[in-house]
Amino acid sequence: MKYETVMGLEVHLELSTESKLFCGCSAKFGAAANENICPACAGMPGMPALLNKKAVELAIAAGLMTNCEITRSITFDKKNYFYPDLPNAYQITQFFSPVCTNGWVEIETKDGKKRISIKQIHIEEDAGKLMHDSRTGASLVDFNRTSVPLTEIVSNPDFRSSEEVIAYLGKLKSLFTFAGISDCKMQEGSMRCDVNISVRKEGSSHLGTRTEIKNLNSFKAISAAIDYETERHIEALESEELLVQETRRWDDNKKMTFSMRGKEDALDYRYFPNPEILPVEIDDDWIEAIRKSLPETAQNKYLRLTEGLGVSVYDSKIITGSKRLSDIFDETVKYINKPKEIVNWIIVELLAIATGGNKGEDDIYIDCKKFAKLIELVDNNTINRGTGKKLLALILEENIDPALYVNENKLGMVSDTGIITEAVDAVISENKESVDDYKNGNKKVFAFLVGRVMKKLEGKADPKEINRVLNEKIGVI
Repeated sequence: MKYETVMGLEVHLELSTESKLFCGCSAKFGAAANENICPACAGMPGMPALLNKKAVELAIAAGLMTNCEITRSITFDKKNYFYPDLPNAYQITQFFSPVCTNGWVEIETKDGKKRISIKQIHIEEDAGKLMHDSRTGASLVDFNRTSVPLTEIVSNPDFRSSEEVIAYLGKLKSLFTFAGISDCKMQEGSMRCDVNISVRKEGSSHLGTRTEIKNLNSFKAISAAIDYETERHIEALESEELLVQETRRWDDNKKMTFSMRGKEDALDYRYFPNPEILPVEIDDDWIEAIRKSLPETAQNKYLRLTEGLGVSVYDSKIITGSKRLSDIFDETVKYINKPKEIVNWIIVELLAIATGGNKGEDDIYIDCKKFAKLIELVDNNTINRGTGKKLLALILEENIDPALYVNENKLGMVSDTGIITEAVDAVISENKESVDDYKNGNKKVFAFLVGRVMKKLEGKADPKEINRVLNEKIGVI
């Protein structure tokens, strides 16, 4: 018997604001435990909730990027539940009047394009974080994350495979990072995903028992959890085992899901309007101002690179697949108008250095003006590419000025044909056996001879010129 997996997603994104949703504390990641808290976000009695306007604007931007309808009058509500990292014993969220509704995004998989519908986008505050001490068995609470502004994107149950889920999350990440709505760093928890999953017999219109896989924070874990939970449901259906509606967690070490608690319904949270926060009226002028402020999307940049600047499809996908790489390209092209060369240096050299240093794309920081100077030094044959690679590493590590460094260390290329000819003559004289091998048809020897000449010239000569002189001296096979 064949089965069909049905899934809907709840994607939580931390909004890129300087301060929290309802107070002035810093919302930045990485502070020492409980450094960024005040009486308001610590849940002290009588502290008013002051709404962050920027968070509302970013949520509206998220709706515009996902083809949503923007609600003209929004309200905030209390979602009641007790948990140690929720100091008020309720979460301020939007239940009755979310900021965005009825949207969609288009994804593409090996099966083609598909539209995923979005039920709503709402704004809410994050909870704190429990820190478990294995030595004492105690749990401590870090309230830094409490009241950090979140937007939750709730999809309809349109997903049928883990591949579709990953494509959708990748699309959201691209849309929101390029628009500056969120940095979407899953490793830091600023993008998290809950998967609601059920399985039914193929052809059936009846939805099966739903379970929720909670707080998944990597594409790999999401894909593995979906595949595992799908098989668990199928096995239960085939053995007529009773499936219960519940929330489950994914154990990345054991590659299994485990029950956490029964899955709540809306009634269990006892939602009611928050009387401390007045409704927010959103007019057409405000929406249009936000729309005009949105930067170029990844898709539009991809078209500009491929159709306008002649960059290959493959290279353009790499550049527009990362907000950081895209920003480096845009900044560098201001100083040197050679887009293909810039893309080549980013993909071939910059990423290689980052990978070698165990850094991700988001961790690459470079002075783009100096990066442009380096590319120009290589492009006009002041230095060769080998020297350029070494200087690129120094720009990243020590922020050197490449032009100044070349002059001070006499790294400029030897352009004097006489000097190059002398070096070639010396190498031929010192390696007569290799020269004879080459003349007898061993083409591989030629690269060895070029290398010997380059070594004599301390890597400062143009390999093309060395090739030309060598060919003149020993002939072309």
